[in-house]
Amino acid sequence: MHNKMIYEAARERYAALGIDTEKAISTLLATPISMHCWQGDDVRGFEGATALDGGIQATGNYPGAARTPAELMQDIDRALSLVPGKHRLNIHANYAVFENGEHADRDALLPRHFAAWVRFAKERGLGLDFNPTFFSHPMAASGLTLSSPDDNVREFWIRHGIACLRISEYFARETDKKCLMNIWIPDGYKDTPADRQGPRRRFAESLDRILGAGYDRDLVAVSLESKVFGIGVESYTVGSAEFCLEYSAKHGLVPLMDNGHYHPTEVVSDKIPSMLLFADNIALHVTRGVRWDSDHVVLFDDETREIAKEVVRCNALDRTFLALDYFDASINRIAAWVIGMRNLEKALLNALLTPHEQLRALQDAGRFTELLAAHEELKTLPMGAVWEELCTRAGVPADGSWMDAVKQYEKDVFPTRS
Repeated sequence: MHNKMIYEAARERYAALGIDTEKAISTLLATPISMHCWQGDDVRGFEGATALDGGIQATGNYPGAARTPAELMQDIDRALSLVPGKHRLNIHANYAVFENGEHADRDALLPRHFAAWVRFAKERGLGLDFNPTFFSHPMAASGLTLSSPDDNVREFWIRHGIACLRISEYFARETDKKCLMNIWIPDGYKDTPADRQGPRRRFAESLDRILGAGYDRDLVAVSLESKVFGIGVESYTVGSAEFCLEYSAKHGLVPLMDNGHYHPTEVVSDKIPSMLLFADNIALHVTRGVRWDSDHVVLFDDETREIAKEVVRCNALDRTFLALDYFDASINRIAAWVIGMRNLEKALLNALLTPHEQLRALQDAGRFTELLAAHEELKTLPMGAVWEELCTRAGVPADGSWMDAVKQYEKDVFPTRS
């Protein structure tokens, strides 16, 4: 009863600003976030890889990492049980689950190799998103994939991209939910290149071939993700922001922005409103870069809140594919999932509880002193009471208690994985 009274007081406080907390709660509970499977096993997948390449690093050696599909799915279940709302699951191609002794290389992957993920998703009412995996493979050893000057390498990865389109269509048909297939390649050069345009021309031609194979746009949205640099490709990346934005605009793809993939002084929150003026849809990989694209667990920090604010105040929740992308092996991996998911949800709730029209009116009227004061006063409003009520209605533990479930799971399950 006491918690209910606190919520009612918070509801009245927000109502005075013209904000309906009930609408905010229902909107957030209906907003899916795509949770990335690769946090559970440090991006290794099920191909037997022991090391990552393509500029990807997962640091830490916290015990209990999932070693098998069953263990990863068990961990995902535990994480999602501690996050309010119905969400989606984001799968990389190196997480194919081969059954009955079968195996296929990445250019020969078939929908049936992901049947276990479809069963898992359908049983839980989850949507599925998909990513071709252009790294951690012998055919990516040169650091170049779709932009490689080697015809054999390039053809291999084109076949992989086409195979992934078919798997994405399969996901959408089986789950009755549209699938986002995101393309990101690690291609680039460590030192100053002698030819900047040639690799990008080959990348464009490879993408043309993949998309030219055809796919059902009612079932699949294809996104293209850029990156400013990576470990081993510090001087030049083929899939730059300019390339990916221009190609996406020309071919009707969804531009995907990862807030760790830009120069340190750039912020994705500032890019979102411009993108939404011209793109029907955008996609976001929400992460936290520390000095570089280090993929730390998402916090309820300034940039996460600003990203959520821009999506909400542009009225674009239904036009934005929201996903997380980080992999921290230095802490409990399930807790890492839960912390990031709940923090992005808190950021969205904070945005839904913000009186954007009032603030916009102050800005348009040039009343900047009042605008600054209003921004600061909003920071101490009782959002926490609304969040606790939301968790209660969703049947998940509130802040301060969900960690107990993670600790118990670690105690019961992780010793069996040593």
